[in-house]
Amino acid sequence: MQSRRETLKQSAVVAGLLAGTGLFPSYALAFNAPAFEAKNLADAFKALGLAAPQASKDVTLTAPDIAENGAVVPFAAVTTLGGVKQILFLVEKNPTVLIAAFKLTDSVEANVSTRSKMAQTSDVYAVVVLNDGKVLFAKKEVKVTLGGCGG
Repeated sequence: MQSRRETLKQSAVVAGLLAGTGLFPSYALAFNAPAFEAKNLADAFKALGLAAPQASKDVTLTAPDIAENGAVVPFAAVTTLGGVKQILFLVEKNPTVLIAAFKLTDSVEANVSTRSKMAQTSDVYAVVVLNDGKVLFAKKEVKVTLGGCGG
């Protein structure tokens, strides 16, 4: 039986070998820095290479009406549309508007959720990008009583 220390040591060696051979997943490193640094919606969409989104009843955004604590605000987005390539969450009045980007395939149900900080009361957007290039969104105002981004 191995000790915990030996198991951790061997796991680190295996991870290092996988990373060195290029077999370790690198998706987490392949993010779009300009999009996540964008200060407004237009800049975020431009950095992502997306057309202006259209409101759609096929996209459902779940978020609280009032967030008592802006440090932890839950969001969820779902759509029954096929061919979903990506689901994005944006908070319009945050210091950086893009808070999450989920890349999906057809083998995954288009139903994602996350939590984020919100600096102040703002519109929250769930944006669905389809394989055919259409960009759809749902929007909801979330009122924040105690800001979570240092506010």
